[in-house]
Amino acid sequence: MPYPNISKSLDLLNRAETLIPSATQTIAKGPTQFVRGVAPVYLERGSGAKVWDVDGNEYIDLNMAVGPLSLGYCYNKIDEAVREQLEKGMTFSLMHPLEVEVAELISRVVPNAERIRYSKTGADVVSAAIRLARAHTGREKVLCCGYHGWHAWYAGTLPANAGVPDGVKRLTGVFAYNDIESLIEKLDESVAGVILEPAIFEDPKNDFLNQVRQACDEKGAVLIFDEMWTGFRLDLGGAQEYFGVDADLALFSKAIANGMPLSVISGKAEIMDLLENEVFFYTTFGGEALSLAAAKATIHEIEENDVCRLVSERGQRLKDELNELIASIEADYLACVGFPCRSLVTINHKEIDALLIKSLLQQEMIRCGMLWSGFHNLSFSHQDSEIDAILEAYKECLPITHKAVSKGAVEESLKGDPVLPVFRKTKY
Repeated sequence: MPYPNISKSLDLLNRAETLIPSATQTIAKGPTQFVRGVAPVYLERGSGAKVWDVDGNEYIDLNMAVGPLSLGYCYNKIDEAVREQLEKGMTFSLMHPLEVEVAELISRVVPNAERIRYSKTGADVVSAAIRLARAHTGREKVLCCGYHGWHAWYAGTLPANAGVPDGVKRLTGVFAYNDIESLIEKLDESVAGVILEPAIFEDPKNDFLNQVRQACDEKGAVLIFDEMWTGFRLDLGGAQEYFGVDADLALFSKAIANGMPLSVISGKAEIMDLLENEVFFYTTFGGEALSLAAAKATIHEIEENDVCRLVSERGQRLKDELNELIASIEADYLACVGFPCRSLVTINHKEIDALLIKSLLQQEMIRCGMLWSGFHNLSFSHQDSEIDAILEAYKECLPITHKAVSKGAVEESLKGDPVLPVFRKTKY
């Protein structure tokens, strides 16, 4: 199978690099995360679990827009709901009934969602939650674990933190997942809130999430779950439901509206009611009706079709059979880890840079029609036939990659520039 012709993609990229910083709006979608010269750069359309690039090449998508497509591209019931609402209007001069209907729906399926407010992106509601925690406690410091967006309170912990005032940087600390001591040593009466992704690719160990809950209770800090990845994927009720741990505030985006831009802050009334008068958080597009229509239809579809369970079953099969394949070729530096709905291929070689190995495997998976960047973000549209095709691609690509690794010939096997590091979480 030949490598795809991506001439139109590369032409668009050359034009973008003269106008758009980094050439992308989302780093995980950008050109540094794919083998330049081999991988497609621009997608034109999608259907189900498949996408087509601007050159007409077809791929099974394992990224699914980096999270939002819980059901799949051009999913009929969601698109119909959006089209129906579009005929009536999208943004109005007064509030829209969908604001109430979706809030009632979220309150029913998400634990502790006693109050709900909307915005457009995950970073918006995360920052609103931080402001609420500070207002509720009268404190200023925040402790975080994971990735929480681009706003100043968090961006000060990143390497690219220019423009964030030093005083803001000093108000945010970090702790390590599954290391309760790293939290406890920093958590005192000056901390307003503790925010974390309740799960990324690693299971909570030694009752970690309940320990975090207890530590917050002891110090009077607000516990915030950033559920951009776990919400409506691990479980209809998110990580709170899946792990049986209550947060004070829970934040959602991505999967809730199958690709339409919507984010949600939910939580306990005693904290959320500060949004009435004390805490200012309003946006022009918070009640935009197309996204709310999509969210209503998406949540109903997830619930009625038991989507979380079915995606988990298919993902477990992919994970298990991939690990069996890895073992069969004795590529012990590779492993598929994480949750069935969102698993990750880890690379831990003692001598060869993991990004070079990832680049070669990506290059070959793209040749076999897989849009792959290291993880499997499955949607409801990834049926058994797609899982079969993904595994067949691995059966072809893993031996090629392993052979190059064994010969120390990974770099010379690349037909383009390797992928570059992408920031995921802070160093502790």
